[in-house]
Amino acid sequence: MNDPTCDGFLDGRLRILQPKHGFRSGADAVMLAAACPARMDQAVLELGCGAGVASLCLGWRVPGLRLVGLERQPDYADLARQNAAGNGIALEVLTGDLARPPLGLRARTFDHVIANPPYFLGGTPAPDKGRAGARREDTPLSAWIDAGLRRLRPGGILTLIQRADRLDAILAGLAGRAGATVILPVAGRAGQPAGRVILRAQKGARGPLRLLAPFVMHQAPAHPGDREDLTPTARAVLRDGSPLASMLSNPA
Repeated sequence: MNDPTCDGFLDGRLRILQPKHGFRSGADAVMLAAACPARMDQAVLELGCGAGVASLCLGWRVPGLRLVGLERQPDYADLARQNAAGNGIALEVLTGDLARPPLGLRARTFDHVIANPPYFLGGTPAPDKGRAGARREDTPLSAWIDAGLRRLRPGGILTLIQRADRLDAILAGLAGRAGATVILPVAGRAGQPAGRVILRAQKGARGPLRLLAPFVMHQAPAHPGDREDLTPTARAVLRDGSPLASMLSNPA
């Protein structure tokens, strides 16, 4: 990959190499990291880690984690390794497919698994192979959920961010295997339908599902042009690395 740019995350606290023309992580990866309730000394696996943005945002917020990323595209896995080294955060990056995980991963379990599975079921793939692979689903969402639950220890937490219209598929994948599920809808503006959901579930739990009030990203009722208009809560998460603890209580 010979065209990376260096982008700032968490208001420049992290400097991340990303492909100029391939898949580029943004707010969703930062929110995924903010939603994971990991604590120091716990082990966290990110499925489909790309250039490592979510794992490194989490590692910046919670020092002392044992972070592992699995990425099937070697160029992105290499970027994740470079980004971890460049930011001084320990992240072990494995290259492989979640449907056929590397042998070294199959015997390991984790306190947390996080993932931002591809959002699009079909349509014309992006011309860039890396972008198409990250955004267009060719491994079913059910396989992502199965892989995450298999790698979790009993009582471990699965945290996902996904399109709101895939919520039914997520819940179907969790049925009978994880519970105490907490769902946080993410809306662009107050009064708008949620375009994303952040979901946490505990492996083996049987607690009730909780649907929370929406997390609203922007203050103005309409796009104000080039001026940023994040809500105070969104700014705290996206710019300052704050956790989403005030909205998502730990089901563990």
